This record gives sequence, C-alpha cells and structure tokens, in this order.
Amino acid sequence: MRYMLRVAYDGTEYCGWQVQPGQRTVEGTLKSALDKLMGKDVPMIGASRTDAGVHAEGNVAVFDCDTTIPADKIKYALNNMLPEDVVVVESKQVDDNFHPRHCDCRKTYQYRILNTQMPDPNRRRNTYFYRWKLDMEAMRAAADCIVGTHDFACFMAAGSQVTDTVRTVYSLELAKIDDVITMTIQGNGFLYNMVRIIAGTLIQVGRGQLEPGQIADIIKKGERKNAGPTAPAKGLTLKVIDYE
Repeated sequence: MRYMLRVAYDGTEYCGWQVQPGQRTVEGTLKSALDKLMGKDVPMIGASRTDAGVHAEGNVAVFDCDTTIPADKIKYALNNMLPEDVVVVESKQVDDNFHPRHCDCRKTYQYRILNTQMPDPNRRRNTYFYRWKLDMEAMRAAADCIVGTHDFACFMAAGSQVTDTVRTVYSLELAKIDDVITMTIQGNGFLYNMVRIIAGTLIQVGRGQLEPGQIADIIKKGERKNAGPTAPAKGLTLKVIDYE
C-alpha cells in the first residue's frame, strides 16, 4: 500500500530536504523516524527538494509499506519520534500509481520580507530583513510580467541539469501587512532557485534599480546575469502542493 505524508518544517537547521551523506536533512530525519516506526528500511519519495534554510508548511512524501497502523494515525506515531522542527501534518493512503513529482500539481510558495529600519529577532528565521524602503506598486507591475507561460531560464541558478526551462506561473501576488511584504507565487513547477531569484529581482524593482518594464525583456533574453540576485533562503516557505 502507498501512503502520503504532508510535512511541515523549519528549515533553518537543515541542509535542505534531500538526503546528503554526513549532513542533517529533512528527508533523512523523516526517513529515520519512518524506518524505526516500520521496523525496516522504507524507501521514500519527496515532492519538492527544498534547499538549505528553506521552510515548508506542506511538502509531500510517499512511501510503500504494509502496516497495521491506520493511515490517519501514522502522523501521530511519527511526530512522537521527530524533532520539534519537523511535523507530519497529514498522513493518508493514496493510489498505488500516485507519484509526488510526476503527477500534475500546482505548487504555492511564499517569500516574506521584513521591510523596516530595524531587524526583528523573533522573525529572523523565516523572514528576510531588508531595511531600504520598497515601492509596492512598482513591484506589482513587474510581477504582472512574470505571470503566464514563459521560458524562465533567466530565473534559474547555475548548476541545474534541467534542459526544459518553460514553466507556467498561474499567479504572483504581493501584499503588505504592517512592515512585512509577502510575495505569493503559484505555478506548475519551478526551476532551481527560481522563486528566490524572482524575489531578488522584484526587490531590485522596488528599490528602483530595475524598472518594471524591463522584466519582460529580461525574460525574453533568457540570461541569468540580467535578473536580480538570489534572495536568502530564510524568507522562503513552500506553502502547499495541490494535486489535480
């Protein structure tokens, strides 16, 4: 039988999702608890291989196993074994053909920016502190140029083996409550560091270092050097993965 886990975590102390020899990772921590619970080695497949320092409220993993534990109780058993910065928020049985990376889905990420003169120690783990005032209207105008189906090679960091760089961004919204700017983006998939590079580019627009009208041309040219810097990992959270 195949089971799905929906996982939330504070990625601050982890070297990303994917297992790496000698490193503390979210997948490695979760799999260790799962193996202990089931009493054997249980292969696991994750949906999104988030980078070091990136957080999640709804990453997805699946595993195959025969167990007498009711599907909806697996989360409680695992949470008793996991550290407090990793929580299984949902566990359920799914179709044997379900694959978290191959099935059509919509991924939603949020990037949070603390846009004020002084940092806040209570928000330092999941919010990027940026002291210079940002122009929200300019950032929204630039965001409109990103929505749609495009070749997003300009927003992909070096080191990726991906050859097809066309993705669809369904929505990209910016909101400000008090001194926190939240960028919420939903798409059918994202390239390596794509969301963080988009955040860094919009910050440059908000600062006046790029004009909103330049974004369409940056996308068209497809060169990484023309886009903004990669924003720090700490501000990024994978909110949810919705399967169609």
